[in-house]
Amino acid sequence: MNYLKVYTKKAEGDEYPNSFANSVHFALCAADGRTEELNQGCGILYARAKIRPDDTLMERGVQKPVIFKQGGEYGILAQYVDAEGNPLEPDTLLLWRTADFIDFTEQQEVARADYAALFEAGGECAELSDGLCEKIRARWLPLFSVSVEYPRGLSVKSAKELSAVKARVIYSDGSADEKRIFWNEEDIRALEPGRAGRVRGRIRAVAPEFPLAVGYADPVIFPWKGAWYFLATNDNVNDIGMFVRRADTVAGLFAPETEEHCILAQNREKGLVQTFWAPEFHVIGGSLYIIFAVSGEAWGPQCHFMRLKEGGEIICAEDWEDPVRVIKKDGRPLAQDGITLDMTWVRSGERGYLVWSYRRGIGTPADTGSMLWIAQADEARPWVLTSSPVLLSRPLYGWENTRGTINNEGPYALYANGRIYLAYSGGDACGYSYAVGYLTAQDGADLLQTASWRKLPSPMLRSTFVEGIQGPGHNSFFRDEDGSLMIAYHAQERGKYNCRCSTYHRVHFSADGLPMLNVAGERDVAGALAEVEAKVAPAEEAD
Repeated sequence: MNYLKVYTKKAEGDEYPNSFANSVHFALCAADGRTEELNQGCGILYARAKIRPDDTLMERGVQKPVIFKQGGEYGILAQYVDAEGNPLEPDTLLLWRTADFIDFTEQQEVARADYAALFEAGGECAELSDGLCEKIRARWLPLFSVSVEYPRGLSVKSAKELSAVKARVIYSDGSADEKRIFWNEEDIRALEPGRAGRVRGRIRAVAPEFPLAVGYADPVIFPWKGAWYFLATNDNVNDIGMFVRRADTVAGLFAPETEEHCILAQNREKGLVQTFWAPEFHVIGGSLYIIFAVSGEAWGPQCHFMRLKEGGEIICAEDWEDPVRVIKKDGRPLAQDGITLDMTWVRSGERGYLVWSYRRGIGTPADTGSMLWIAQADEARPWVLTSSPVLLSRPLYGWENTRGTINNEGPYALYANGRIYLAYSGGDACGYSYAVGYLTAQDGADLLQTASWRKLPSPMLRSTFVEGIQGPGHNSFFRDEDGSLMIAYHAQERGKYNCRCSTYHRVHFSADGLPMLNVAGERDVAGALAEVEAKVAPAEEAD
């Protein structure tokens, strides 16, 4: 007999504060007493914060969750608590419904009197079928490699042809990924002409050691005209100036000898003074742009565009046009009463959009927290909005607003399986609680309609999800030389590096097509599966 258990956790300082602990956690429990925590022990359902009349947020959490079955679906009821875990609103309960514990309805506030019987009769566990448990495991337990398929006998004409042979790694949910095999060069050289022989190889997970770039945040890795480029916020120079690296390979971007080029220096006359933040490459309407934020003499970053001149070189400062500030359709600045930053370009069907983070009152009691806004823009002049801005997301969930650090920032789009996955970051941008979540929409939908979007309730990447990574966030995506999809992001290792550092690893698509951000290292390719060996015969010996 299998059971699903609901519960909350005890807070553990910065590593698991109340904002995480006071959420609904789930675990599968077997008859033999074996327990499997879902979502790597992180909460899955979070109470939404309340919005005060002055547009600031009041953090909310839950306690005493119960689970019940009603008809063909399940419900979860819980009590409201404040940021410190104290009970609130005794006449109200929170309700979520689900048929499969993968997709949940939005939080509902219901009268306690109407649900008193279900709340009192509900318990911490519900019995589930074996089939439903397997679906839950596939979604909420970490995926890991279980087997590998590759040809044990090969007929090739050259070492180059051999290098094209790939392995298919199978994962615990039945999904798969094709990976390069790095064949032993000594074995290849030992092959005798015209005779068969054995060659050993190794499958390598694409997950470089952390960190790749110390003191760099908000990383973007970008291919352009046969070369690779690395662009990021440079904490090593107090975020003043914009710097780029160029190399022939992705790995080469992080080689010690790779030169760094300043393509935009501090310029007081032009109002480019401080907080050169979150630069991103985007090709829009056939032109290459960098979208970034910068402040003048007074601190207050605002979004800007900078276009590469026709035929220009990315690493040459003189080949870039002067930055221009993003403006509304009526010509006014994007914001006059707050800061704007982390702007990105998103396409849906034939329409282009800008998404950015906006915040008012930062550092004051009137702090609204950073929120994501969206507007349509024309490819011909993408720095000019062609629609009114629309509020897309606020940091209402506990994992997004942690001890006063209330962030929705760093949006970046991934397009896959007919959907747009807008990855964004929440929580403490310089701390352990920083994490990445998803807003999703159908590709081709009108993204100005909030009904087009669905916000996943729990983070897709956070501390402890990938070994050795603390506070991961502000990511981008790219495909490497082999076409594998990668997530680049910054994180910390606070015991060693007292700054933000950049790295990347592979994005894995689950059997259901969801881009998973926590399949890396040993889970991506287990050591026991990495070693391969094949019999190689000259092509003319093939039957």
